[in-house]
Order: sequence, then structure tokens, then C-alpha cells
Amino acid sequence: MHFLRSFIPQALVMSLPLLSGPVYAGPLDEPHLDIIPRTADETARIADVTAPPDSFDAPSPFEVNSGGAATVRPRMNADAFSQASGNMSFEDELTFKLGNGLFRKLWVSSPSSTLASDGLGPLFNARSCQSCHIKDGRGHPPEGPDDSAISMFLRVSIPGNEDAGNIKEIEGYLATLAEPTYGTQMQDFAVSGHRAEYRLQIDYTEVPVTLSGGQVVSLRQPTYTAADLGYGPLHPDAMLSPRVTPQMIGLGLLEAIPAADILALADPNDADSDGISGRANIVWSQEYNMPMLGRFGLKAGMPTIREQSAGAFAGDIGISNPIFGDPFGDCSTIQDACVNAPHGAGDVRGFEIDAEGLDLVTFYSRNLAVPARRDADAPEVLRGKQVFHETGCADCHQPSFVTHRLKDQPEQSFQLIWPYTDMLLHDMGEGLADHRPEARATGTEWRTAPLWGIGMTETVSGHTQFLHDGRARSLLEAVLWHGGEAEPAKNRVIDMPPADRDALIHYLESL
Repeated sequence: MHFLRSFIPQALVMSLPLLSGPVYAGPLDEPHLDIIPRTADETARIADVTAPPDSFDAPSPFEVNSGGAATVRPRMNADAFSQASGNMSFEDELTFKLGNGLFRKLWVSSPSSTLASDGLGPLFNARSCQSCHIKDGRGHPPEGPDDSAISMFLRVSIPGNEDAGNIKEIEGYLATLAEPTYGTQMQDFAVSGHRAEYRLQIDYTEVPVTLSGGQVVSLRQPTYTAADLGYGPLHPDAMLSPRVTPQMIGLGLLEAIPAADILALADPNDADSDGISGRANIVWSQEYNMPMLGRFGLKAGMPTIREQSAGAFAGDIGISNPIFGDPFGDCSTIQDACVNAPHGAGDVRGFEIDAEGLDLVTFYSRNLAVPARRDADAPEVLRGKQVFHETGCADCHQPSFVTHRLKDQPEQSFQLIWPYTDMLLHDMGEGLADHRPEARATGTEWRTAPLWGIGMTETVSGHTQFLHDGRARSLLEAVLWHGGEAEPAKNRVIDMPPADRDALIHYLESL
């Protein structure tokens, strides 16, 4: 099934009609990585080691080490997601710590005597990366009207047209434009002298679901409102998408998965008739000026960690950088006071964070380690693993990959990893739809979320809220929200014996 597709010859993958027009590069190009090609013997070994399990009596070889040699011993405290790659050299630990310092740094508004830290906003969602990615873990919705949405915001756009940007070079690209007044995301904070754009309002309706055995689970259906708008009404065609910050672990390993292996899992027309039709998101890289495979973000809208980090600096904090150079961040050109406000660019750094600083944050983000599995050999966990595979969860949550051999990234080079994602877009049904496209992703599609470390969410983040907007208050609720391509698998979970359902949850908690 999906496993067989993962070893289609690269020449066949390159012939996939993903792109059209005058394209000189494509999603198999990975300019951000210095790759050593695999040998035929290595390819055969990889096929063997990533094959689906034929027995569930014991953990698969090396399965406990979720991040390969980069795995770290699990810390049962809030620092569990903040450790450096387990195979990092002593010298590189200093680079990691410097990046951590910039990740945690609080930015201040301009003008300021603190020239290395000025340039905040004028509109922003947070003053630091760490403010959203608390302890490098998962964010959460505001807990009530008096709680700030520090780790959650609304993306916003309006429908675009075929002449927008470089979309003619990417087949199936769904054009969008920034909302004329509010840009590409809504900021709920502003520096002194400016108005915040909005307040995030969430209203929930409880929806009961009855499971086999009589258990009733209540799902909360959210309604999102951009309340208290600071700059007038939204465009009538504005599309809003709620986003909670995801956990940060293992990003460098996900970046190092060969694009060919990800694309080989795609089956956009469901050729094997298994009901699963994952699609690659192909996005335009601002850094490399070419189409690339989307890997990061909840709809796989960013191609690399560096570009994702640069986009977050610009959109979330209002900090200009070598990739997104506007010193006023996400202010629209209509917001004159915002565009013309004092900023921190133009000194010796050139930008408010320069290339060296961006590289340090990228290195830090690339090397946040995945903790080792817990209780992988417990009988109930092994039974849950069997249920996971038999139910069809592994059809999208692809258990394992082997990363590229890399010349200059020893931590990520040629590692057998267990992220439980195919990195592809899947139609998750109307229940989870945001009705806002992103590159090739439709309004019902989301990238398969990696599951590694998910069982430590409460330890790190102090809550158990999941999915793209944190609506699920437990792993079981998250499963029950699955629809679209995952509808049959969800129904199997609803109908299965309670003991099997409990075992499945225990398995997820062990990841």
C-alpha cells in the first residue's frame, strides 16, 4: 500500500505532473541540503528497515529511538522538548545555546537604546519565539475572555487570481491575496501609539458522540470571531484560519527526509483504491526563488526551517530579516501609521535580525531533540500498536523514514526516525475545514501531524489540547474529529471494543 509507493524509482517520481509552465526546478530539488546520494545497497536496506511490522509481540528494532541517534533520554518535566540533539558535538552545543538565547529574547519597540533588540511590531502576536512556543511545546486556545491568545492567532486572506505571484509555475496552486487592511494574519498586540488589530473570540458548542460500550464523548465545535477590529471591517471575502503553535521537536529530521520518499507516498487520485489520497503541497520559496516541497506549518506551507523561522519573525513579532525584509512586519500598506513607524532596521545589521541571527535560530530549531519512547514494550501498548495499524492510522501517520546522508548536518544525517507522518496533505472533512486554501492545500486539507512526543504534551505544556486549533481536549477527541479520508478509520475506532480503544490511546501516549 503506502509503503510500496515509498520506493518507486526516483525517475518515475520526477515524472509526476506536479508542475507546468517554464519551470527550471521542482519539488525534488532540495537546495537547502548538502546531500550525499544513496547507494543501491542503502536503498534496499532502507526498504527493509522501514517495512510495516509483521508481528506485534515486541517493539520493532530501534523503534524506541524516535529520532535515531539524535534521540535523547526523556525528561519527565517541562524541559523535555528543549534538549539538543543527542548526537550533537560539544562545540555545536554552544551554537545551539546561542540560538536558544535568540529564540527566547524579548524584542522591544523602536527607537530604543537596546539596538540589538529593537524593531518589535508595530503590530505583533508575541515579543519572542518562546512566548508562542512555550517550552518548545504545543500552544493552546485562550481559556476564556480574560486569557490572551498568546500561542494562537488567525491567518487571513482573500481569494486571489491566476496572475498573483509565481503561481503559474505550480500546477493546482490556489491563489490567495493578503486581506487589504489586515495583511496575512491578525495581530492582537501593538506597540505604544498603535491599535491592535483584533481580539480573538471563540465560542464553543458541545457535540456528543456515542462510542461502542455506551461511552459518550463530547466534542467542542468552535466558532471563531475577529472581534473588536481596530482598523475597520474585514473584506467581505476574508477567509480566517485559526492556528495554534505546534511543538518544535524533530524539525531538522523532518527537513532531512528525502523529498522523493515523501512524494512517492502521494496518491492524489487514489490509484490503489484504499481511500487515502495524500497530496504534496508545492510552495514558492522566497529564499530560493523556486517551487519546493512544502514541509512545515499546519498546511505544509513553508519549505524549510529557515524560511519558516523568517516568516514567524516577520508575521508574529514584526522583525525584518534577510528573507522577509519589510521592517513593519505584517502591516498592510493601508495602515500608514504602522508602515511609517520607527523601526530597528538600517543599522550595521541591515535587518532587525540579520543572517547570522536567523541562522542561529534555525540551528536551534533544527536540533530540538525528540525524546525516546516510553513503555514501548508494555503489553497494552503493543496491542495498541496493532490496533493503530489494523485501523488504518498508519496509512497517513507513516511510522518511519530514513533521512538523507548529509555532508554538513551530522545530527540529521542517515537516521532511522519514527515521526508518524507522511508530510502530505489529506482531506480531513468538513468538521475540521477552515475553508482557506494555502498554496495547493484546499480549505479541507491539512498536513498529517507528526505524532512523536505527543504523549508528553501534558508534561511539557500543561494541557492535552490537540489539532490545528486546540479544540480537542484529549487524544480520543482528536481521533473523533477525523473525517474525510480518515472517516472510515474514525468509525472503526467508534465501533471497536472499549479495551482496544483504550489500548490505542495508550499506544499514542507512549510515542
